[in-house]
Amino acid sequence: MSTAQQVPDILSPEFAENPYPAYAVMREEAPLIWHEATQSYIISRYEDVERVFKDKQSEFTTDNYNWQVEPVHGKTILQLSGREHAVRRALVAPAFRGSDLQEKFMPVIERNSRELVDAFRHTGSADIVTDYATRFPVNVIADMLGLDKADHAKFHGWYTSVIAFLGNLSGDPEVTAAGERTRVEFAEYMLPIIRERRENLGDDLLSTLCAAEVDGVRMSDEDIKAFCSLLLAAGGETTDKAIAGILANLLLHPEQLAAVQQDRSLIPAAFAETLRYTPPVHMIMRQAATDVEVTGGTIPKAATVTCLIGAANRDERRYRNPDRFDIFRDDLNTTSAFSAAADHLAFALGRHFCVGALLAKAEVEVGLNQLLDAMPDIRLADGFDPVEEGVFTRGPKALPVRFTPVTG
Repeated sequence: MSTAQQVPDILSPEFAENPYPAYAVMREEAPLIWHEATQSYIISRYEDVERVFKDKQSEFTTDNYNWQVEPVHGKTILQLSGREHAVRRALVAPAFRGSDLQEKFMPVIERNSRELVDAFRHTGSADIVTDYATRFPVNVIADMLGLDKADHAKFHGWYTSVIAFLGNLSGDPEVTAAGERTRVEFAEYMLPIIRERRENLGDDLLSTLCAAEVDGVRMSDEDIKAFCSLLLAAGGETTDKAIAGILANLLLHPEQLAAVQQDRSLIPAAFAETLRYTPPVHMIMRQAATDVEVTGGTIPKAATVTCLIGAANRDERRYRNPDRFDIFRDDLNTTSAFSAAADHLAFALGRHFCVGALLAKAEVEVGLNQLLDAMPDIRLADGFDPVEEGVFTRGPKALPVRFTPVTG
């Protein structure tokens, strides 16, 4: 067992600037660390993080979400287990896969992307983060739920403060207060809409959630509100960072960008490799249900475990040349990359595998295709080097690009 003194601290400015060297030290010298400030055990190797997420022996729970997530979202599907979790997941999952995703929501995704691209396609320059990535997934979710996109600024403010709360590893009281305030504001906004929608069902996702029933169980107003809050935060923040990340990675590797421009069927591979190489979410917590042996020692029962996805996804025991971005690598399965059988860890695994993974894939594929069509000679603005920001979630803060406008 190591202590945090031996490796760069996850709360230090050096770590926030570039965590990857610290991850390498952790994997090699300190695969299990007790971290006093967050009162958690940190694990960084692929085999250990994979084991926690797959949880075949019921050794880990999501009880940590009671304090980590509930104060901002209310009680969500993330905290449930067993039949209660299975039923709630069965209520919400159909909207995010198969015919519902293809028939109802692909047109929504395509339209929202086009509206944003149309605003800058004639200008010859854009910041992919502020002009596109931070807006696109939130607009899609608002449209899917049948909410007013004119409230975009509210949604963005809410999900930003929620993500700040979740990533508030140092316990900043102002960040905590802002997150808790968001829960109240979002409830005041959503609950009247949910009650009204129950009376006047439409063909939007909110109506589907209001009407859904599995084994005689329906979602309460509070259930639906919590799920919508979770969807905005998880689906907004992560997909916006994924879109900025995939484009930044390709722009920094021009030969791979050229390959994707020529053959758009490579987009899923580029997305899977981005999820491995620069995942939008760098850490997810779980709670030990019993004493568990991992590399480096024992995690005691009831302890919080911080799983470093960003470290595990670059484990040299699992991937060849893990610090190299390579959309052609043969040790990452693109076919299963967006399912619970994924061999990267960006969406977690097992029962709590990200329910929105296929929605994210659809948004990235549509978005990247439309962006490349609108900007065939896309390049980074002169002298600009994309810099990632964030510890809990991480992605480019800005991504200014130049291109020759396509006329006609």
